[in-house]
Amino acid sequence: MLQFEYEPENQRSAVYDDGNLIGVCEYQIRGNQWLITHTEVLPQYGGQGIARKLVLMVAQAGEEAGAEIVPICSYAVKVLG
Repeated sequence: MLQFEYEPENQRSAVYDDGNLIGVCEYQIRGNQWLITHTEVLPQYGGQGIARKLVLMVAQAGEEAGAEIVPICSYAVKVLG
């Protein structure tokens, strides 16, 4: 079973399958901006909407913190653009 976690201490959202890290969406904070810099899910988990959920988790957390969300990685641009 997949477990999604928002991990602010690591500046990322992550997903685990049976305790194993299988995907992340990473961001950096620059002033009042959250820059989404990298999104990756292991290829065998592709096509399930996992990466999209990871990006949306980061975007929601940033919006709740009052930050401007700036997608930098191509996938985040696709999801949020």
